[in-house]
Amino acid sequence: MTTTASRKDSRTRRIALAARRHPRAPLWIAAGVITLGFLVALQIAAHHLGIQGPITAQAREVIHAPKSGFLLYASLALTMVVLTWRQRLIALGTAMGIDLVFLLVRWATGTYPDEGHPFGNGALWVILGLGVIALTRRTGPERVLMLKGVGLGLLLVTGRKTGDTWLLITSKTRPLILDPYVAMADHALGNPSWLAGRLLRASGPVGEHALDYVYAQLAVAAVCVALYQLRNVAAERRFPRHHLVRTFLLIGLLGPAFYMIYPVVGPMFAYGPEGGHWAAANLWPDTLPPVITPYAMPFDEITPRNCMPSLHTAWATTIFIHSRTGPRALRYAGAFWLVATLAATLGFGWHYGVDLIAGVVFAYTVEAGLRTYDRGWDRAGLRLIGYGTVVFAVLLASYRFVPLEMAAYPWISGPLLLLAMASVVYAYRRTTRLWEAESAPAPRPEPQPELAV
Repeated sequence: MTTTASRKDSRTRRIALAARRHPRAPLWIAAGVITLGFLVALQIAAHHLGIQGPITAQAREVIHAPKSGFLLYASLALTMVVLTWRQRLIALGTAMGIDLVFLLVRWATGTYPDEGHPFGNGALWVILGLGVIALTRRTGPERVLMLKGVGLGLLLVTGRKTGDTWLLITSKTRPLILDPYVAMADHALGNPSWLAGRLLRASGPVGEHALDYVYAQLAVAAVCVALYQLRNVAAERRFPRHHLVRTFLLIGLLGPAFYMIYPVVGPMFAYGPEGGHWAAANLWPDTLPPVITPYAMPFDEITPRNCMPSLHTAWATTIFIHSRTGPRALRYAGAFWLVATLAATLGFGWHYGVDLIAGVVFAYTVEAGLRTYDRGWDRAGLRLIGYGTVVFAVLLASYRFVPLEMAAYPWISGPLLLLAMASVVYAYRRTTRLWEAESAPAPRPEPQPELAV
């Protein structure tokens, strides 16, 4: 007769055996619990502030018109990397069919959306349906693989909703902004946003619409690079250890914390017409801000404090980094998206030049952290993370505490800012090249001809 103690010992042995077979399983469970807890906490905070939280915003798009249908279909594309080509065609056809039904119903009932996109619900329905199929019709490794694909697609969508909620929270909880400090520090770079704003205005509506599209569809560009990296998942039945989506999501998770520490709204609002009576002056983009002692100024409770660091720059930098390992067309596309994103962030007055430098350093530091984690926290990786973190902290501290000195000596402070950013990029490239050289297989010796005896 089996005793209770023996049953417990048997169960413990089975859990230990499963952990040895799947050493990363505890990490996946911990990540899932932390992510769910973070979303619930953010939802509760949003509820107390009277704004829409990420969970309710996402649940609403099951029926209502989504904010971005392109993003939902990009998320479906990520989910479909675990499917066969036949299953992908069925999933895509089902999503488009559901969207057609939604479109006909909205047309018949006169509920065509005034904002957002009239499509995308079908993609979300298919993603959720694949999750149900994984739980009810799949077992073992097949279930795990499909759930990973569903989780990847949902994380991209939820990450966007989480970011939107963060932006609303910054506007409600940070009544004072630090734009005058950043504007003074930006004199070190020659106030590039003012120059880019005038150039974009001179380009006319064509240039404005093109850059606006590039800026708005950054997540879709990231999915294109990620699909190349994940192209073999269905055949190999496993995900690669490192890919773009990991870095993209981690940047979105960590970045908004600095918005709370360093609230900045951007030159178009603090020094331009969009700021209304809250603006310090109506100067952007024609007149440079005067060099005066900076101060924390009050601003409205609507505009997000989402400038420092520039996460759009960080995400575009990550796309550029990961596109380097692809074919020539993908490398060109990654470089184009980075340049176009930088031009849009400055030209539309959404960021200062120093925001972009901080965003680049932030992106390379986060990427270094993930690469080091994959290698087991080796010494070279830890040095790289530490160096990037120190440079990032020094940049933010200098913008806050010595902006007047930076504005007074631009020929010294400007090159130092660019040199600090370049040093992090160089350290990352040098370290990763050493890692790649270590992991490259040793060349096989070629057979040598032998003398006939």
